[in-house]
Amino acid sequence: MIGRISGVLIEKKAPQLLVDVQGVGYELLVSLTTFFDLPENDEQVTLYTHLVVREDIQQLYGFRKASERELFRMLIKISGVGPKMALTILSGMNTKDFFESVQTNDIERLVKLPGVGKKTAERLAIEMKDCLPAISLMNANKVDSGEKEIFHQKLGAQEEAESVLIALGYKPQEATRMIAIASKNINIANNEKKVSEKLIRLALKSKVKS
Repeated sequence: MIGRISGVLIEKKAPQLLVDVQGVGYELLVSLTTFFDLPENDEQVTLYTHLVVREDIQQLYGFRKASERELFRMLIKISGVGPKMALTILSGMNTKDFFESVQTNDIERLVKLPGVGKKTAERLAIEMKDCLPAISLMNANKVDSGEKEIFHQKLGAQEEAESVLIALGYKPQEATRMIAIASKNINIANNEKKVSEKLIRLALKSKVKS
């Protein structure tokens, strides 16, 4: 998977970009939050990326901040929220505002986003509750480098654990929920592999009990 690209910004026309990376042009879709934070054409730019692969399309999404990409990845795991809607949400809110809306169950604020109806807003508020600790850490203005490192370590372990559960037959939304619950009962360690193994065991154990 392409996780990050760095090159020269050739074209930008919201929501599309064209970035030249050593002679190869990468087309990306970005949120307005990222778009308004871009440099001018012909200047160097670095973007965190997420590649969506489907039968009919391969689309690369770009983000100026890692926190925005991680929220995008959380959103597309929610039932009924695809990449297009996730990008719309990120265009209308930054991670801090979204965190506050979910934390306070502010459905009215979420409904104001283009394309987000009341049912979708309610689903977002409910299903994103388990992700609140991670979303909170993504507010870069309120955390130090040590906390950011812990966040990224834990997130990597969570993503690996979720992939294993999905391979075992669990639906993506269910795997995310199981790992989010398991994450509340585990402390981050230096070895992401060991953390992911513990998360998987805890998630499966809690599933058997439920």
